[in-house]
Amino acid sequence: MEIVLSFAVAFALTVSIMPFYIGYFKYRQIGQKTREEGPTWHEIKTGTPTMGGAVFVFSIIVTAIGSAYFLDMLNGSLWMIVLTFLLFGGIGFVDDFISIFKNRNEGLTAKQKFITQLIFSAVVIAVGAFTNVSFYIPFGLFDISHPVLVAIFAFFWITGFSNAVNLTDGLDGLATGLSIIAYSAYFYLAILENNMTIAMVCLVVVGALLGFLFYNKKPAKIFMGDVGSLALGAGLAVISILLNHPWSLLIIGIVFVIETASVILQVTSFKLRGKRIFKMSPIHHHFEMSGWSETKVVTVFWLVGLLAAIIYFLI
Repeated sequence: MEIVLSFAVAFALTVSIMPFYIGYFKYRQIGQKTREEGPTWHEIKTGTPTMGGAVFVFSIIVTAIGSAYFLDMLNGSLWMIVLTFLLFGGIGFVDDFISIFKNRNEGLTAKQKFITQLIFSAVVIAVGAFTNVSFYIPFGLFDISHPVLVAIFAFFWITGFSNAVNLTDGLDGLATGLSIIAYSAYFYLAILENNMTIAMVCLVVVGALLGFLFYNKKPAKIFMGDVGSLALGAGLAVISILLNHPWSLLIIGIVFVIETASVILQVTSFKLRGKRIFKMSPIHHHFEMSGWSETKVVTVFWLVGLLAAIIYFLI
């Protein structure tokens, strides 16, 4: 019952703060600049307030720490997840801020982001080691538990999925809905593993995102920005590692994986063959360019994410 209250608090915080946040951005005429190479019909979204992720990341951190304090859950796992949202949300915040301040679509360079993500991943793992959090990487018939190998895996796992959610955040409500599904799945997995700390945090994230979805669904009144997407992706990766089920994210987060793979394939094909595989990447834009409405793309992708999560628990 107590963790359900945490869900309600996170939801209420996000829903109540967001109108003021949106109002401020509109008053200052601060908004998203759409990609020049993106679909032409997305130009109507130019000027839409962005960095909405700052609100739900704030709600998640405050509610998670407050709930953990009252429920006696202030342990290493809690601090690892909270730090993940704080650090990776911070990278996104700086990236978004530079983009808006310089009135351009890109903030930090890809190299700057990648290096910072690796460093912050190391910090998160170090906090886990310092607070005696034990985790391992299941690998076939044996488990990888050597600290150095686990750390190296975690560096790239966290960095990779933070970018995967970031790439998916291209349509109204797409990344938000998929994240709700993924964190709900990990809430259930945490319950099965009797890990109430992670269950509580996942429920807090779902509550905050449901509150955000009110404003992010089509037509979006605000976008989450990198501050939201990088934090959500990194959070999923850390939670999957803490539950000792990292590979589960390949299924539960299948849409994030496909979106990332589509970009990698597109870039590789163009560099090696001079030809594109998709009409546009990430792949959600390919379906748009093929005639699907934005609503249809988002709905189908949500259904794929939901089906994948269900299949994971069935197998």
